[in-house]
Amino acid sequence: MKNLHRTGAAVLVAAGLVVGVVAAPASAAVTRYEAEGASVSLGVVEANHAGFSGTGFVNGDNAVGSWVEFTVTAPAAGTATLGIRYANGTTVNRPADIAVNGTVVSAARAFTGTGTWDTWSTATLTTQLAAGANRIRLTSTTTGGLPNVDYLDADLGTSTPPGGPAVPFGSHQFPYAAGTLKPSGAQSALDQQVISTYNAWKAAFVKQNCGNGWYEVISPDADHPYVAEAQGYGMVVTATMAGADPNARTVFDGMVKYMLAHKSVNNANLLAAEQDTSCKSVNGSDSATDGDLDVAYGLLLADKQWGSSGSYNYKDLAVKHINAIKASEVNPTTHLMLLGDWSASGDPQYWITRSSDFMLDHFRAFKAATGDGAWDTIRTAHQNLITSQQSKYAAGTGLVADFIVNTNSTPKPAAGEVLESPNDGDYGWNACRDPWRIGTDAVTGGDAASLASARKLNAWIKTKAGGNPDTIVTGYHLNGTAFGTGKDMAFTAPFVVTAMTDPGSQAWLDALWTKLAATPISSSLYYGGSVQLQSMIVASGNYWVP
Repeated sequence: MKNLHRTGAAVLVAAGLVVGVVAAPASAAVTRYEAEGASVSLGVVEANHAGFSGTGFVNGDNAVGSWVEFTVTAPAAGTATLGIRYANGTTVNRPADIAVNGTVVSAARAFTGTGTWDTWSTATLTTQLAAGANRIRLTSTTTGGLPNVDYLDADLGTSTPPGGPAVPFGSHQFPYAAGTLKPSGAQSALDQQVISTYNAWKAAFVKQNCGNGWYEVISPDADHPYVAEAQGYGMVVTATMAGADPNARTVFDGMVKYMLAHKSVNNANLLAAEQDTSCKSVNGSDSATDGDLDVAYGLLLADKQWGSSGSYNYKDLAVKHINAIKASEVNPTTHLMLLGDWSASGDPQYWITRSSDFMLDHFRAFKAATGDGAWDTIRTAHQNLITSQQSKYAAGTGLVADFIVNTNSTPKPAAGEVLESPNDGDYGWNACRDPWRIGTDAVTGGDAASLASARKLNAWIKTKAGGNPDTIVTGYHLNGTAFGTGKDMAFTAPFVVTAMTDPGSQAWLDALWTKLAATPISSSLYYGGSVQLQSMIVASGNYWVP
């Protein structure tokens, strides 16, 4: 097995399904192998030990009637192809009845071939799976019949029922850049920690408070009950978590309906930035760039997940949103993001940009979706600005300010309040997302500029925190001195992504992951909880660029 990790294990995330194997006692020899940058190669459950029963265990000692059982969790009901394989070490027929949820679907199916740990014989069959957990049992029909067995594949594939996700959470179909670290431990455990955090986040913030078939993400710690930023987060997260949440598409479509009902007054293909408790747009009903970037990205994810032939044409809506962003939220001179569609030529903020809007991977996705080369120019402009700001104003930290002014001449951090606070020129409540955004582009695309910027941020915070995530506070000057004294996941969580970019930061990455996984979602802190969840999605290897 070339270029593989060996880890103790329990779960395969297969294309279309999650295959769960509960870790057996050591004597049952449960092993898992995971390939770097490739599909998962499963482990082995030896079926020649007596006395074990239950999901993922074996029962009997190769006598007639001995069995091995697994649980397959399907995101939706439908026809699935199961591939079942074994490695036995001898050439022998190994007939076994294969039952799905108690019904034999393949009687006395024989496995043949010479098996080693690298050479496998596979039996495949087509069966119907129910949504949720399905029990798959192989029962020996001859003495010595059970092979060392596991699942090679459990694939809804082209038989995916309408609405089923093409890239379900945990499928790990898109490998990160070579050399990217991941938190230590079994992939199954990382995935489950994300699912637990997602479930808590969804319960706290995803609501249907205003009727009309809408789903909204509430923002109790923002300046309005509903903000575009939150709706964008909701659309990206929900489309990403499809497969772990059977209701994902219903929720996503409710978010699309909410978005379409709250159009910006300046550009009807953008989202109005703020709504009150009645979900009525307020405060000018204009847009906020960060929300629109995520809305468009979420629509692209949805198109890849479910196609665009359902209730909404996700691809068409995404392209319209992307073109509206380019027309109304990109400065045509500097190619940098404007603060919103309200910032027009002659406006005092027209030559100001916000670093948390520098979503470089989104720009890559927008280019792929539209074929518009302008997005390459936009992406390069933002990367150049990040690099130059780090070099000129934060050489020892890599920090970038919340707001950068004078973008038409000599860009520099704001000297004071230009939009939100006296700390607009510091690393504050906007820029705290930068390590997540920059690091995500580095690990998904392998871009040299993003990688260098991410590593600068990681090197500084690892030293500043002394390897202890508990010491990270809510605000730093660009030279690295703290001005904040509080603790919040919005500041801590993003650094888990930049830690992935440094081969020497495994212990630091693990410390951050442990902190994130152990921190419960607070129903009063939507912002920190949303950043925490999305940082965990990236760090666990579950983020992908459509």
